[in-house]
Amino acid sequence: MTTIDHFNLRSFDLNLLVAFDALMAEGNVTKAARRLKIQQPAMSHSLSTLRVLLQDDLFIRVGQVMQPTARARSLAIPVRRALRQAQMALTGSQAFDPATEERTFRIAMSPEIELLLIPELTMRLRRDAPGLKVLARVFPYDAMEPSLEDGSIDIAVGCTYSKASRRSFETLYEPEMACCFNPALLELSNPVGLAAYLSAEHATISQNETLQGCIKDALEMAGVELNVIAAAPGYMSVLSAAQVAPVIATVPSRIAARYAALLGLETSPLPVNLTFPPVKMVWANHADSDLANGWLRKQIRDSLTFTEVGSLDEDVSIQISGYSIVSNGGDAADGLVS
Repeated sequence: MTTIDHFNLRSFDLNLLVAFDALMAEGNVTKAARRLKIQQPAMSHSLSTLRVLLQDDLFIRVGQVMQPTARARSLAIPVRRALRQAQMALTGSQAFDPATEERTFRIAMSPEIELLLIPELTMRLRRDAPGLKVLARVFPYDAMEPSLEDGSIDIAVGCTYSKASRRSFETLYEPEMACCFNPALLELSNPVGLAAYLSAEHATISQNETLQGCIKDALEMAGVELNVIAAAPGYMSVLSAAQVAPVIATVPSRIAARYAALLGLETSPLPVNLTFPPVKMVWANHADSDLANGWLRKQIRDSLTFTEVGSLDEDVSIQISGYSIVSNGGDAADGLVS
């Protein structure tokens, strides 16, 4: 967070910023003075002081209008934002207008959320809130708590954040998995059977030191072991591997529904019911009163709702490790991940 230089700032008359904003709004010294309910000589004096302090003419008379210089135009938005925030702080106003708000949000997200959220969210912001920007960041779980608290990130979204107990959170959806393959490279029936799935070579997503990565715990709980020959931190690289190599990519159903066909891949229900922690949206408690943060959370919620996919049509029951496992959203018997 930026440190305020109180010593140097106290030597600057902050009323000059009010005068500058009025001049930007009116383009005329007399009208700006009238807006602030001061005399024209006082406004002229404020403009002269600003010119000296900022070492720029700021406004140049063109006919009856004072045209702002490039320096003045560059200051206009930051000064207006600072004055608006000061007014809200002093009056307790909670006004928020997405059409005029100027702000950059930092969102920590998992690779799955990155692919699902960024396209839809970008479209929504350009349409409804052109002044809002989003910087997506990948954060390890142990860095999330302090980063939310100190404002380094505003919101975190993903299943890796599900243990955040001291923060405000909302469950967005329960992830389901599917498998993708290139039918030109792998002769598999669709839906893929258990025997074929277990005997195939696999590409998975991993952000740790294991080949099984994020599905490792779920595989172990289900008593399943896969022959993983490639693991990568992003889903598009895993899907691209399945496009050019005879491997199965096990990815979230939403990712498969959105991107598999673009790469010429077929999508099949997973012949094993793997259960994962729910995808949650987490934010700092102090952001509960931040209307802009709340508005963005709604956009995230709605964006992920629009990317929701329907259930896959096959219903396949199998036997593995002594348990009955039902694919395609069916109820798994005891012994699987709850």
